Amino acid sequence: MRTHTETGAATGTGPVGPDLRHHGDAEVRDDGSALVDLAVNVRTGTPPAWLREHVAASLGSLAAYPDGRSARAAVAARHGLPVERVLLTAGAAEAFVLLARALKVCRPVVVHPQFTEPEAALRDAGHSVGRVVLREADGFRLDAAAVPEDADLVVVGNPTNPTSVLHPAGVLAALSRPGRTLVVDEAFMDAVPGEREALAGRTDVPGLVVLRSLTKTWGLAGLRIGYVLADPETVGALERAQPLWPVSTPALAAAEVCVAPRALAEAAHAAHRTAADRGRLLAGLARFAGAGVRAVGPAEGPFVLLHVPDGAAVRHRLRGLGYAVRRGDTFPGLGGDWLRLAVRDRATTDGFLRALEHALAVSDPA
Repeated sequence: MRTHTETGAATGTGPVGPDLRHHGDAEVRDDGSALVDLAVNVRTGTPPAWLREHVAASLGSLAAYPDGRSARAAVAARHGLPVERVLLTAGAAEAFVLLARALKVCRPVVVHPQFTEPEAALRDAGHSVGRVVLREADGFRLDAAAVPEDADLVVVGNPTNPTSVLHPAGVLAALSRPGRTLVVDEAFMDAVPGEREALAGRTDVPGLVVLRSLTKTWGLAGLRIGYVLADPETVGALERAQPLWPVSTPALAAAEVCVAPRALAEAAHAAHRTAADRGRLLAGLARFAGAGVRAVGPAEGPFVLLHVPDGAAVRHRLRGLGYAVRRGDTFPGLGGDWLRLAVRDRATTDGFLRALEHALAVSDPA
C-alpha cells in the first residue's frame, strides 16, 4: 500500500493545512437552512416519538443534579462490560478533548482522512500530531505497518468518516502495542448491519479505547450524548478530567433508553434500511462515471465519499439547486474535488441525482 506518514504534520502552535473545525452543519446554517441536507450524517426522521417522549419525561427531574449511574450501567450491560469500563460523555466529541488533555502521550498519530476533531483537540492541548494519510489508490484502507512503531496514541475511525470504509477488526487490533493507546471511533458502527468489525466490548486488546455516539442514529446532536469504553485506569483518568456533572439529566435518560433492547432492534432495522438506500444512491451515481464521477467503495457507513471533477463548483451549483453536500477539502488527504453525501431515502436520492445531472451539465461560468 502507498500509505504515507507525515511526521510532525501539525502542532499545537497554529493552524496547518485544512480547516479542522469545519463540519457538515456549517453547510446548512443561515442561508443553507432551507436546503435539502445531505451534509450532516444524522439519520432523518429522528428522534422518534417514543424517544422524544422519554426525554421530555425527564424534565421533571431538572432540579436535581444529574445521576449517571443507571445510564452507565445500561451502557455497560449493552456491551457486556463492567461499569468501571464505561464513561458517559457530552457526545463523542468531548471524549476527544478528554483524551488529548488527560493522557500523557508523546507521539500521537491520527489516521486520515477521518473526522477532524481528534487532531484538532490534540493540537489545542499542545501536542505535535503525526498523520498517516490513506490513499484513494488503496481504497483508503489501512495497512497497520504504516503506523509508526513509536506512536503512543493512534486514532482511527471505523467505519471511517468521510470515506465510509469499514476496516477489519483484526487490522485495527493489530495496531495495539505495549505502551500505546489505540482509539477507535465507532460513532457510526450502529449504522452497519450486525455491527461487523466492531471492537466495542472487547477486553483482549491492550490499550484499546472505543468511542461511541448516540447522536447520529437517534437524532440527538443537540442533546450531546456519547460514551467511552476502555480499561478502568483510562476511564478513571478521563473522568478526572471532566467537569462535574458533564452529562445532563435529559441526555442520561436518552442514553439509558437508546441501549435498551427495543432501541437496539430499531437501530438494527434502520441499519439495513440505510444499506438499501445507500445501494440505490451508489447505483445512481454510477451513471455519471463517464463524467469522471466516482464513489469510494465498498461504502459501509450512512454516507458516501464522492470524487467529482471541479467538485467545488459542482457543490456550489448543487446549493443553487437546493441541495447541501459536505465539502471534502477540510479533511487532510482530500481536496476540493471530494464531496461527502449522507444517505437518504429513495425520493431524496432521486431528487439529488437529477440535481447532480444538471450541476454536471452546466459549464462553469468562470
